[in-house]
Amino acid sequence: MTENRLKHSASPYLRSAAHQPIDWHEWGEDAFRAAQSQGKPILLDIGAIWCHWCHVIDRESYENPAIAQIINEHFIAVKVDRDERPDVDSRYQSAIGAISGQGGWPLTGFLMPDGKPFFGGTYFPPEDQHGRPGFRRILLAVADAYKNKRQDLANTSEALAEAVAKAEAFAGARAEFDLSVVDSQISSMTQLFDIRNGGFGNAPKFPHAPAVDLLLERYRQTGEKHLLAMAETTLEKMAKGGVYDQLEGGFHRYSVDERWLVPHFEKMSYDNSELLKNFVHATQVSEKHDWEASFNDTADSIILWVHKVLSDQERGGFYASQDADSSLDDDGDYFTWTLDEVRAVLTPEESKVIELYYDVEPHGEMHHNPAKNVLWIARGFEEIGKILGKDPREVVNLKLQAEAKMRVARAARPAPFIDKTMYAAWNAMFVSAFLDASRQLRNNGIEEIARTFALKTMDRMLREAWSEENGFAHRIGGPALRGSLDDQVFGVQALLDVYETTLEPKYFRAAQCTLDLAIEKYGDSQNGGFFDRASDAPAMGGLEVRRKPFQDSPTPSANSVAAMALTRMHSYTGDAKYYDWAKKTLEAFAGVAPQYGLFAATYGLAAILFANHPIQVVITGAEGNERAAQLERAANGVFRFGKAVLRVTPSTSLEFLPLALRETLPHLPKDKPAALVCSGCTCLPPTSDPEELKRLLVNGIAGTAAV
Repeated sequence: MTENRLKHSASPYLRSAAHQPIDWHEWGEDAFRAAQSQGKPILLDIGAIWCHWCHVIDRESYENPAIAQIINEHFIAVKVDRDERPDVDSRYQSAIGAISGQGGWPLTGFLMPDGKPFFGGTYFPPEDQHGRPGFRRILLAVADAYKNKRQDLANTSEALAEAVAKAEAFAGARAEFDLSVVDSQISSMTQLFDIRNGGFGNAPKFPHAPAVDLLLERYRQTGEKHLLAMAETTLEKMAKGGVYDQLEGGFHRYSVDERWLVPHFEKMSYDNSELLKNFVHATQVSEKHDWEASFNDTADSIILWVHKVLSDQERGGFYASQDADSSLDDDGDYFTWTLDEVRAVLTPEESKVIELYYDVEPHGEMHHNPAKNVLWIARGFEEIGKILGKDPREVVNLKLQAEAKMRVARAARPAPFIDKTMYAAWNAMFVSAFLDASRQLRNNGIEEIARTFALKTMDRMLREAWSEENGFAHRIGGPALRGSLDDQVFGVQALLDVYETTLEPKYFRAAQCTLDLAIEKYGDSQNGGFFDRASDAPAMGGLEVRRKPFQDSPTPSANSVAAMALTRMHSYTGDAKYYDWAKKTLEAFAGVAPQYGLFAATYGLAAILFANHPIQVVITGAEGNERAAQLERAANGVFRFGKAVLRVTPSTSLEFLPLALRETLPHLPKDKPAALVCSGCTCLPPTSDPEELKRLLVNGIAGTAAV
């Protein structure tokens, strides 16, 4: 068969289906017109290039000529890339989840010609098996129902659309802002915490980066040791598990088991950016020096992996994802090892160390090939040294030698596909994470690598994906794709982070312009909060419901991030508009936030930032002054969520600094560096002592008289 109309798509996921014998449409008016004119229901497939089960249903069903014939005869087939069109995906996830009780990818929906869904599910096998109905049988049954019971299906679709619209608008969720929501969230996390393995709940186990940050921040406030232990144990177990790529760095999307051993092997940009922040923050908070070093090493390795694999080093920008598999017959084979494969590339002495360290045995963890082992840390160097009768330092050297050889051998394997699409929100998240890391890490120049690349990426985003009229587009480069709320609010956060790093006014102006635009085009002035699509965006088609994203899934909640951005902007400008919008946004979800628990941890962080006010630490002194550098390191070494460290030199523009700072800085001594800690309208007395600065930041600013 000749290629179908997806061959010219900008999405690699859609292009990967160009050879299928199905008359696929992209999402849009052409598909709806075809369904209306031909009187056919729509078959909707939503997936992603990194999604293993999307590849499986492609191979089993969409490449099957008999099933393709049924689809072409009875349906208008529409394929959607969930990364490219999160607005479409989120609405149909909500609707199909209400029908089937589960969501995820691939999402398989059956829609009326107007786009309203009446039935669906996720993955279907081609024929009945394992208690799941076969796709062939479902297709024929739906086609028959559409022919003979069309009005019933139409009634179902209308009722479902109304239910989704009500749920997504969070009607009745408004309440007075109450910081005690954090208590309920911490309680929820504590109940779900897996004491033995870290993380929350049972298998499958996903990372919950905002929850870890909330635990660290609450520990910093209260000193409750069990909260720090929960965060430390989670990060340590993840870093030692197979969910972490032990050879190259970077985290896979989730673990299929509760021990973090066997992952789904795709690596997502947004997981790694937020986990990078977790490990950086843990180095600031942890009281166990061995863990602190481990957290630092893990943060380093994420940056180095991204530098090598998931970024455009020449022009700036972070790629979207790395696929799980290199072919449809592969299930993590690039990342896993048989005992024979290990022994083939290592000396017997090196292999013995790797076998003990990573638990490489004749029978591994992978069901499709029991000889394949996922690499996870099973033993420490001291234990291995005792077993082998070697000094632990020799064990470390042998391990490092062996891993270098294994990386070379792995590089010769067919590598999983890298989706080089760049999405604005995900790039902004990594800009913020890299800048966070650059302020804390002090290893072999990695901090400078992170800082330089973050700034390069933001400059590219402003050149290629930003305008004063529309803010951030969704995609950097390629055909234009209108931005979402995520793109705007994560973009504002990143712009403020870049401004705090450079104190260059152009970044602050862009941040304020983008936030004003978000209020104007995405904000709900009546009920508070923000919709995910702009009020002047072209019609989406299909399930046209207004949606306010609130749950942290799979990225931090855009409304909670909006509340943070508004709170930060108010701290700089003093403009009550930003304070009022932050308050209204938090109030819009205050009635339901407690019941979301773990899945609204970003809301908890936003609530803390709003209630306590962001902290700015200004370090004065000439460029290159050693005491100023010591003060800066001291300020960066203390974890306070939402803290900004601003390096002011005699040539720095003070135009956008908070009023309290602008009024205070001219009165500080000109002849020696000093640190000034401010929050809201309050500044503490300046200090030139790094240790005193640490104490001020640890003990907090509340209740101290203004200068």
